[in-house]
Order: sequence, then C-alpha cells, then structure tokens
Amino acid sequence: MTTTWTVARVVRDRNAGLCLTGVVVSGFGTSALWLASGVWVKDLTGSDGLAALCLLAMWAPTLAGPLLGTLADRVRRRPLLIGTSLLMAGLLLTLCAVGSPRGLWLLYAVLFVYGAAGVVHDAAESALLATAVDRSLLGDFNGLRMTADEGMKLLAPLAGAGLYAAYGGAAVAVLDAVTFLLAAVVYAFLRVREDRPAPPAGSRRERTAEGARHLWSHPVLRPLVSAGGATMLCAGVSGALVYAVVEDLGHSPAYAGVLYAVQGAGSVVVGLLSGPALRRFGARRFAAYGIAVLAVAVALRAVPDDPLAWACSAAIGVGLPAVLIATLTAVQHETPPPLLGRVTATAHTLVFAPNVLGLAAGAALVERVGHRLLLAALGCALTATAATLLTHRPNPTPA
Repeated sequence: MTTTWTVARVVRDRNAGLCLTGVVVSGFGTSALWLASGVWVKDLTGSDGLAALCLLAMWAPTLAGPLLGTLADRVRRRPLLIGTSLLMAGLLLTLCAVGSPRGLWLLYAVLFVYGAAGVVHDAAESALLATAVDRSLLGDFNGLRMTADEGMKLLAPLAGAGLYAAYGGAAVAVLDAVTFLLAAVVYAFLRVREDRPAPPAGSRRERTAEGARHLWSHPVLRPLVSAGGATMLCAGVSGALVYAVVEDLGHSPAYAGVLYAVQGAGSVVVGLLSGPALRRFGARRFAAYGIAVLAVAVALRAVPDDPLAWACSAAIGVGLPAVLIATLTAVQHETPPPLLGRVTATAHTLVFAPNVLGLAAGAALVERVGHRLLLAALGCALTATAATLLTHRPNPTPA
C-alpha cells in the first residue's frame, strides 16, 4: 500500500512523471552501452585492459564534477537537458564507423564525452527538479529514480548483450542514440518557468569553488556528504572482493552475476520505500540506518554460506542506496537554486569518486590480506560511519 501510494504521488505530478520517464528511457540506453562497449573492445582487440578502459573513460569526467556543474548554473536547465541529449544522440551515431582496432580512439573519445555530458545532465536535472517538482515529492522521486536505475541495470545489459550478439556494437550505439532522442522529447514537454540566470560574478575558479564551500559550511549537508563518500569508499573495496567471495562459496566467477541481481532487487525495494522513510526518519537517520544495514551485510559476507550470501546481497542493495538518496534529496532541499548545479555536481564527485579508489584498493589488498579480514574491517568502518552520522547533531544554519 505504501509503495503504491509513493508511485501514485510521483506519477500524478506531471513534471515528476515526465522526468521519471526520461530517467528510465536514457538509463536503459546507458546500461546497454555500458556492457556492450567493453565486449566490443574485447572482441576487436582481445585485450582485457583495453576493454576496462571503456569504464574508465566514462567515469573519469566525474572527477571534474565541480567544474562541469557550473554549466548547469550558467544557463536555463531544461534547454540544457534537451541540448545535451541531442548532442549525445548525434555523437553516438558516429560509432557506426568503428569496425576495427584503428577506430577505438573514436569509441574512447565518445565515451569520455558521454561521461562528461552525464555529469552536466545529472546536475541540470537535479537542479531543474528542485524547481519543477513539488518539494514534498523530491524524496519519493529520488527513490523511484534509484528503483528505475537498478531496474535498468537488471534488464538493459541483457538486451544490449542480445542486440550486440545479433547485430554488433553499432546497433547498441544506435539504440542508445534513440533513447537520448526520446529523452529530449520528454524534457521538451516539461512545464516549467525558468528565469535567465544572472551574469556570473567572480572568476571561474571562484564560481567552481562555491559549490564546495556551500557543502563544507552547511551543518546538514557536510555530514551527509562525508558519510556518503566514506560509504562509497568501503563499497568500492567490498565490490573488488566479490569474486573472492564467490570462490569461497565454491562457485564459478559467473555466480557473481546472481549476487548482483539479488543486490539490484534490494535496491529496487528501498527505492520504492525511500520517500515515506525520509518523511518519517529525516535524511540523517535514514542514511545512518542504511549504512548500519550495509555494515552488517558486508561483514557477514565473510561467512561462506549460499543462503546467507543471498541475504547479504539483498541487504547491501537495501542499505547502500539509502545514503545516496538521502544526500541528493538534502542537497535539493538545502541549496539555493542559483547554486544547485554546482553543489549537486560537487556532491556527486565527493560521494562517488571514492568508489573508484576503493575498487583499486580492494584489488590491491585482496590477495595480500584475504577477503575475510577485509570484509570484517569494512563492517567495522561502516558501523563507525553510521554511528558518527547518527549521533551528529547539526547546529541550526545561521540566519
């Protein structure tokens, strides 16, 4: 009943429903290309390292989030979303020319621009939502967006793999281009009045730093973003240990796909429940409870038992998104509209960049330390993060 009410609240709001449709459509294409691009490079070159560079090319622009986010505050957000979607649709069609290893430079270049456009798109979308959607719906929307993202991660890679096997990588690129065109149409139907942003004041460096200053000085946002970064760092280390966990269970590496699917199902559930949970507990407690669930699940993964492994994967899917949803919703609530693009992009960088560092650290440590000891240590670190966030009592923001 609660989940039905959550979905109904969002869908009945015209702008929220349209934005959610845009998320689903573009997310499907992105998830399909994410898998197919690596397989494409692997087939062309036979190199695992070159295939892994696809993911790096898409993630690297996240590090420039504070700078890229300024664009979302320089222009009106709805035309920016439409223009970004049309740009990516055109660029993706150029991948039809990639048919040999000599064309890989074009694939990497497009994926890099794809990642940069994604940073701008996410910042502009978050900023637009804060003005286009009723503020009471933001928690519900962000939860449903997480549900949609996880649902696409379960379905789209299978569709992309099937399309790739039948028609090749160019067909997947065309599919993704079509989803961007559809997303542009969806954004064009949004009804929102946007004033032209005021001319920028100060240097580019000063404008870029404003987002970080707002996050650091805000008594509500700073602990949430800090907890989010610490959680994603631990999640990155834990993610690097999944194949060691699978081996300890006595299964082939492909079994990791089963655990990821169960985790995705958990994320779908928490996305549906996050709106009511945010209203009941508030962002800080909701995030802390999610991190606590994650801490227990990560630590118990050290026990080699199949039913327990499934339960832990589902619990990780429930716990991990909580801090992400809580942080994004708090950013939208606590940030003035002229700063929202920069603050959102900066928050994304501070929260998600540690995940990459965690993946690297986990890969370096798993054979030296052993996954069981690392999982126990991660459980302790996440417990401390949850406790710190739960006991934090922010002072009121000065008037």
